[in-house]
This record gives sequence, C-alpha cells and structure tokens, in this order.
Amino acid sequence: MPVMEKLLVVDDDLSVLKVLKMRLESEGYQVDAASEIEAAKNLAVKNEYELAILDLKLSGGNGIDLMKSIREVDPDIPVIILTAYGTIESAVEAMKEGAYIYLTKPFEYRELLLQIKNGIEKAYLSREVKKLRSIVRQSHETQNIIGQSEAIKRALNMASLAAASNSNVFISGESGTGKGMIARALHQLSERKDKPFVSINCAAIPATLIESELFGFEKGAFTGATANKKGLFVQADGGIIFLDEISEIPLTIQGKLLKAIEEREFYPLGAQKTVKVDIRVISASNRDIEAEVEKGNFRSDLFYRIHVIPIRMPSLRERKDDIPLLVEYFMEKCARKMNKNIKAIAPQALQRIMLYSWPGNVRELENIIECAAVMARDDVITEELIVMPTQKMDESAFRSFKESKQEFERSYLIELMKISRGNVSQAAKLAGKYRADLYALLEKYNLSPLEFRQG
Repeated sequence: MPVMEKLLVVDDDLSVLKVLKMRLESEGYQVDAASEIEAAKNLAVKNEYELAILDLKLSGGNGIDLMKSIREVDPDIPVIILTAYGTIESAVEAMKEGAYIYLTKPFEYRELLLQIKNGIEKAYLSREVKKLRSIVRQSHETQNIIGQSEAIKRALNMASLAAASNSNVFISGESGTGKGMIARALHQLSERKDKPFVSINCAAIPATLIESELFGFEKGAFTGATANKKGLFVQADGGIIFLDEISEIPLTIQGKLLKAIEEREFYPLGAQKTVKVDIRVISASNRDIEAEVEKGNFRSDLFYRIHVIPIRMPSLRERKDDIPLLVEYFMEKCARKMNKNIKAIAPQALQRIMLYSWPGNVRELENIIECAAVMARDDVITEELIVMPTQKMDESAFRSFKESKQEFERSYLIELMKISRGNVSQAAKLAGKYRADLYALLEKYNLSPLEFRQG
C-alpha cells in the first residue's frame, strides 16, 4: 500500500521544485510546493506535514529562518535542508538550529528518499514517546481516586474485577464523578496496559464529524478529504477505546458503531475494503441510558452490547465521608500548583462544604477549592472563601471569582482556536502553554479543535 505522508517542499528554483514534486509524488507522497517564503509559511499554518524539505538559499531570506517559522507552528516537524553551497559553517548552523539532516546539491535521489523515510519515522517515534509520557502522567492520576467510603470501594472493586476480563464495560454516573479516571484505571490494570488508550468525548464532536472521527476516511470520500485518515478505532488497535458520553452519538451512526463493536470490523468512509481491529470498548454516560433506550434515542441492541459489565460511579452526595480526604488532597494539589503555603481549612469552611449538595460532584469540589486557594491571603482557607455557585447573590453584585475565571477561560480558548484555526500546536505556542495542558483545557470546556478547522 503506497505511503500517504504529506510533505512541504520549498525552493526558489522552479525547475528543481517541479522535479522534486514530481518525483516525490511518484513515490506516493503528497507534496505541497512553494517557491516563496511567505507562501511556505501560509501553507505551514493551514496544513499539517510529516516533513519539510527546504532550500538553504531563498529569495528574500534563507531556509534556516523559514525552518524556525515553521517550527513555531509545529515544533516536532523534521526538516531537511538542501543547498548548493556546501560550507561547513552553514551545515553546522542548520544542525544547531534543529535540522534533521543537511544534503548538498547535487544529491543522490535515493539518499533523499532514505532521509525522508528515516526523518518521518524518527518524528513518529518522538511523538509516540511524548504520548507514552503523557499516558504515564495520566496513569499516575488514576491512583488519585481518593476515598474510603463503601460507595467508592464498591466501584473500585468492580473495576478491579472488570480489568481482569476482556469484556466491554459501561460506566454510569453524574458529571464530575470520575468516570474517565476509572476508565484509565481499568486500562492500567488490564492486559492491554502497554497498548493504546484512546479516549473520545462523543458530546464534544459535531454530529457531522463523529463517524469520520471514529472510523476514519479514504482520500476523496468527501469534499476536503485530501488524504487518508485513520479513525480512533484504528488508533486504538490492540488496546482500549473509551467512548465517553456515548449516549450523545446520533442514531444514524449507532448502527455502524454496533456492527464495529460486534465484529471488530468496519468500513472507513469512502473505503471499498473493511478494516479489522482488536480493541476493548469502555463507554460511559452521565444520562440514564436505559431511559434513553425507552425513549427511542438509543438503540437497545447497542445498549446490550456495551452494557456487559456495569460500573456505577457514586455521586459526592452518596460519599460525603470522603469529602474531608478530597478537600485535603485538592488543597495540597493547589498549593503545589500555585506555590502557596496553604496548610489547613477552617472548621466552619469544612462544615459549609459538608452541608452543600454538590450537583457538580468531585469536579465541582476541586474547582471550589482551587478558587479558595487563589483568593487565600494566608495559610488557612476560611469560610468566606468557600463560594458556592448556587448561592443567591444580589443582582448588582460582582460574579464570583470562579464564574468569572471560567467565563474568561472559555472565551479565551474560543478566540485562541479561531486565530489558530484549530491548530493546537500553534495555539499552544501563542498561549505559552504545553499542548497537553491546552488539550486538557479544551476538554474541560467541551471545545473541539476540529470545529475551528472547519472554519
């Protein structure tokens, strides 16, 4: 099967550019070519490339400066520098600035192909290492399922038993109860722990895109499908796919999802051949999914297929004995994050927390503690710092710090995604944040970069 990697080639010699493009396309690569620096920059912003090939000497600039600009959009892209001016100084400078390799014209075409192949493989491995490190950090978080109550012990014991099997698991519970953490814990405890864990929030993906996200598509399947794309089912091959908020998947897609789960086989959009995968399915919903089945919003056959091992995450109201432990954990976490010396919570503040109903569960409790930690002026969180969002306030009063902070964060993320057109690498650079942190914020506010890539 021919390779479908996408390359960016930049050279101000049009004859060289034409030959490079033609020969690389004959090898199965997709090639975007540019003879001017600004055109190359625009292409780098609009598209994602596996590798860039840049001439060192360009009209109005040089390949090294262009490489720096492209790296601002995608820090991980490997770059091959070509030049007819093979000086030691330029070679050293190119490598020092992060070029993958340096080739002097005239170069052996086979050597270029070899370096392209090696560069793409090296970049892929680098991304996989980063992904594994992220998984390690995430798996560490799964150890932080805090609680000693009988309700949480039942859920954890059920998860431990489920991890030993290969059956599908359905996790129910209100928003903010930790369904995603249990799913990750299941993965880490299972025989598939060294294989991928792929998560998707079905509610965050537009209905028109959910099928292509899950199953992928072939080039030409629809307008804008300029290359093959592997769906999440393929990305999870050998491991686990976590379908969070599965009840939000449209009825029109549920039939194909059922077939894929039953047979572990499906057609990507526009494909003539099926793709087979070896996956375990964990799904979750904060809705009463049985009620959704009765209403006709969710297929009963799909429900029975995913609801093999049910795990119910208790609400915080059902495990109030765990609240002091959770408060202590979140205080320590916030103190480390903010580099503040927060040592204790006042008894009146804790009492206020214990009496609250917590409709947002553990996630809401964490947000309240974080807000209090931000506003704390000494080492004790006092009662007045515990501001519940459901407390009635005078209409002329200011919004709470938490509400204002959340509104600002969501508005900021929306503008950031618009400016970067959904390119998370570029958005992270603009915001001065790590991409993993930016992805976490986007997930927190149910924002999908894909929506902004569609314009």
